[in-house]
Amino acid sequence: MSDRNRRNADPPPARLAKLPDLVVSWYRENRRRLPWREEVSPYRTLLSEIMLQQTRVEAVKPYFERFLAAFPDVSSLADADDELLCKRWEGLGYYSRARNLKKCAHEIVDRFGGVIPSTVPELLSLPGIGPYTAGAIAAFAYGRPVAAVDGNVLRVTARITAETGDVLSPAVKNKLTALVSSLVPADAASDFGQGLIELGALICLPNRPPKCELCPVSTLCRGYSEGIAERLPVRIKKTERKLDRRTVLVIRSGTRTLLRKRPARGLLAGLWEFPNYSGGFTEKEALDAVKALGFEPLRIRPLDPAKHLFTHIEWQMTGYLVLVAEPDFPLPEGCVMPETDDLLSRYAIPSAFSAYVRCLFAPIPQINQKEKRK
Repeated sequence: MSDRNRRNADPPPARLAKLPDLVVSWYRENRRRLPWREEVSPYRTLLSEIMLQQTRVEAVKPYFERFLAAFPDVSSLADADDELLCKRWEGLGYYSRARNLKKCAHEIVDRFGGVIPSTVPELLSLPGIGPYTAGAIAAFAYGRPVAAVDGNVLRVTARITAETGDVLSPAVKNKLTALVSSLVPADAASDFGQGLIELGALICLPNRPPKCELCPVSTLCRGYSEGIAERLPVRIKKTERKLDRRTVLVIRSGTRTLLRKRPARGLLAGLWEFPNYSGGFTEKEALDAVKALGFEPLRIRPLDPAKHLFTHIEWQMTGYLVLVAEPDFPLPEGCVMPETDDLLSRYAIPSAFSAYVRCLFAPIPQINQKEKRK
């Protein structure tokens, strides 16, 4: 919500007048020590908030430091090599976030002279920045009295107000966002906003009973007083993931492994992968696929099955390690065959294939003379 809309928002219920002070006081005593909080800057806030989308805080911490070391400011990020960018993002998933982050940095350099803007409308005009991230940068980095409403904040406010509507519906989400906006203290916008998020992360937990006995605002919480906090917030059940059976081929010649670049659009766009195909292949079908790429198979070994969950799709994977004769022909278009060390250091491979990356560390099966003559 913009500053103007905030000023025009309906006043909060009188019983919530004490909420900001309680949240701010609790947060200042109990907040987690996180890298982007210990040293605050608009760039660090932007980077951490994009990384934290759909990713746990503990998982983000080491990646944040590694990424910041590679791209310490907006200008270096805007000039980042795409391959290095994806490699430094490797393990965080949702690689479109990294690409949008680079586009965002480009626009900040081109349109704002390299200075990250401080107002919500300007921030919303940048690629990859939505209402929450815009509010977070404005409030956490610049101290502007605006709301930053993520899933944690929706859950906390739904319980405090005993909201029984679907929190993912635009009407309810807008209603709760307006409430939070009306409560933001002008002199503690960052601590209040982060305090609500911290309450959701540590006390008012998702998918588990909230720790109401430890909550600093339980005396103001209608969900608690009415005994329904555990049943809130209400969410309409998501559509189940579509199952997609795939066969992954780890094709190796000595210490070199074949990688293929994915299309520029769609799932895992532009990243490197082991060749993979729709369906669960038999060994014969896997060997036929290897031959279709032009290679001469020498040995095949089944690998343990694996699965990977995307937002709307679940990959159930069958894998094969296939040893091949050294290729004496140009590799298929879009393919490379690097040495293992080079593969691990230069090429961004999605975590969907992490189970198969591990087999690169296993001893390479020896090919006997009889197999070589086949």
